[in-house]
Amino acid sequence: MTQLSDTLLVPHPFGTEITEQQLIENFQQCKLWEDRYRQLIGLARKLPPLADEFKQQHIERSGCENRVWLGYQRLSDGRLHFYGDSEGRIVKGLLAILLTAVEGKTPAQISQMPLTEFFQQLGLEQQLSGSRLNGVRSLINTIQEIARTDIN
Repeated sequence: MTQLSDTLLVPHPFGTEITEQQLIENFQQCKLWEDRYRQLIGLARKLPPLADEFKQQHIERSGCENRVWLGYQRLSDGRLHFYGDSEGRIVKGLLAILLTAVEGKTPAQISQMPLTEFFQQLGLEQQLSGSRLNGVRSLINTIQEIARTDIN
């Protein structure tokens, strides 16, 4: 974790310019898996690459098909700002969805969020390979563990 601040170390558009409701509307329009795939790739393109200085070993997460970095910052008002990157486009798109869901929320809010249900609502859970699904669950567990730890 980084120091308390109101200046985002690694800004991104997820959760602010791109909202959960927008994701739901966009993904509900997708009839085929290929359409959802294109949505994921589009989200991945909107997630700025993480600068090398932030790609530190302690924020690299295991359990995903590709290398994934997930860090966070506690803002001065107690909300959390998560940031990250991945070497894989699909995983990066999935990470962008998670960032959208948790951005700017308090640790208490995040710890109670049904994040796996959000992926079901977007029609993604049943389309992902077992290893990708395990990777998403690993990221969800990491985010919620960070939130639970930050509450105490």
